[in-house]
Amino acid sequence: MNEIGKFLVIVGALMVLVGALLWSGFGKGWIGRLPGDFHYSRGNFNFYFPLATCLLLSLVLSLILWLFKR
Repeated sequence: MNEIGKFLVIVGALMVLVGALLWSGFGKGWIGRLPGDFHYSRGNFNFYFPLATCLLLSLVLSLILWLFKR
C-alpha cells in the first residue's frame, strides 16, 4: 500500500508541474501545431485532428509509466 501512495503523490506533483507550465503559456507556440497535426477548413466548416501531438503525448506518458513500473 505504501508504493501506491508514493506513486499517486509523484503523479500528482507531475500533473501540477505540467499544468503550471501550460497555464503560464509554455506550450502555446507548439502544442497542437506540430507537423502532422491536420487542420482543414472550408467556408464555415473546420476540422482539426492533432495526430502528431497525440502521438507525442502518448510516447511521453508511456515512457513515464514504464519508468515507474521498473
